[in-house]
Amino acid sequence: MVMSSPPVALFAMDPVHLGGLFPPPVMERLRRLADVDPDFVVRDFSDPTALAALGRAEVLITGWGCPRLGAQVLEAAPRLRAVLHAAGSVRHLVGDAFWERGLTLSSAVEANALPVAEYTLAAILLAGKDAFRLRERLRTERAYPGPTEYAGVGNLGRRVGLIGASRVGRRVGELLRPFDFSVSLYDPYVDAAGAAELGAVPLALDELLRTSDIVSVHAPDIPQTRHMLSRERLALIPDGGVLINTSRGALVDQPALVEELTSGRISAVLDVTDPEPLPPDSPLFSLPNVFLTPHIAGSLGNELARLGGTVVGELERLAAGRPAAHPVHRSALANSA
Repeated sequence: MVMSSPPVALFAMDPVHLGGLFPPPVMERLRRLADVDPDFVVRDFSDPTALAALGRAEVLITGWGCPRLGAQVLEAAPRLRAVLHAAGSVRHLVGDAFWERGLTLSSAVEANALPVAEYTLAAILLAGKDAFRLRERLRTERAYPGPTEYAGVGNLGRRVGLIGASRVGRRVGELLRPFDFSVSLYDPYVDAAGAAELGAVPLALDELLRTSDIVSVHAPDIPQTRHMLSRERLALIPDGGVLINTSRGALVDQPALVEELTSGRISAVLDVTDPEPLPPDSPLFSLPNVFLTPHIAGSLGNELARLGGTVVGELERLAAGRPAAHPVHRSALANSA
């Protein structure tokens, strides 16, 4: 890849995210590498000023809110060599015209996976201690349960089932290693050896659901996975089991999940729902066995700087003539989030 030194870069995203992704120390690193205007952020490529800037750009630094890079946009960017995405999924961003140009595409999806995995680990540990139910009980009764009521509580030998060896799923597997868990994995693209590398036993999905105390969802949201946790499969989770979903709400049959949760048979930690956000009258807001958060598992607040730092690291590599560390390949998109 041949670029000028320093290469001309252009921000393309919703400007509200720029300060979080590129706080002063990260922006300073970026400006030492590239000719970039931190006060100019493109959100609409039809704007004449944006089109002129696009014509000079060799690198697009994209993020949440970036318009799709369609054929007309790419035609207006003859010098473009690379798109560095300071977020996760790029499926919405590029299409055939992009790949036909042979451009480099990089994503900060690895960096974004870390806080999701951390959230999941915390949820697994707290669920194993029955912390969510016991907190609700304490709020209501304002008295401690008797010692006999803690039977079955604890994380020693807890059976954890991971659905999907995505970047998040793999990171969760790594984080679970120091604990005394029995971990199983369902992923049709991972064989026994691959599962063993993650410290997990490969199982068919139905068997994983039957044999897990805690089920954590990390599969991508693609047509094949929509409602993969159907009414019939949710019924396989043992009584007292916990479902954790930090992936996408569409992977679960939500009406069926609401019925299971309303019955009190299982509980759930839900950072994502379908729809999102939920309607105000959803029973999920008030069920005592549901711990609901507003899609916070991914990068937020000071964690955003990790995404911007990933982009700077990629630009350092490209400017030195080295390949991207986190490339996105066309062949992988069909099975990616």
